Amino acid sequence: MRPRLALPLATALSLPALLLLAGPASAAPADKPQVLSSWTQTSAASHNAWAAARANQGAWAAYGFDWSTDYCSSSPDNPFGFPFSTACARHDFGYRNHKAAGNFQANKARVDSAFHEDLKRVCARYSGATRTSCDSTAWTYYQAVSIFGVSPAGAPAA
Repeated sequence: MRPRLALPLATALSLPALLLLAGPASAAPADKPQVLSSWTQTSAASHNAWAAARANQGAWAAYGFDWSTDYCSSSPDNPFGFPFSTACARHDFGYRNHKAAGNFQANKARVDSAFHEDLKRVCARYSGATRTSCDSTAWTYYQAVSIFGVSPAGAPAA
């Protein structure tokens, strides 16, 4: 279930436009946890909202999100030609920002599941044996983060 972000004004302006009108803030906006949660859900809508924000990071600067990524870490970003790098970048975003918020353990399983859903959406572009190969690779990548994903303390996050 994706939380809805309530805006104080009924307006046609987008949240980024409202943030620009509000000017710089000394602290992250109060809805940062809700925005972070909304961008780390399993749905395609969540992925698309995160991707749009990533493409316009300046509009979200007041939130202080960590957009850095090493993509698929030591695994190939595009294994067998399957473009997994964006899914890996969103996974990094979820891990890094939930760790910074101090709620990583409570969100790790969902962020990992969102990663798997993102990978499966990549695989849905293919058919036949290529789709089967992609799905198998996606499952392997998901299992790796699910089992070996690291908690903020550096220990396995099981």
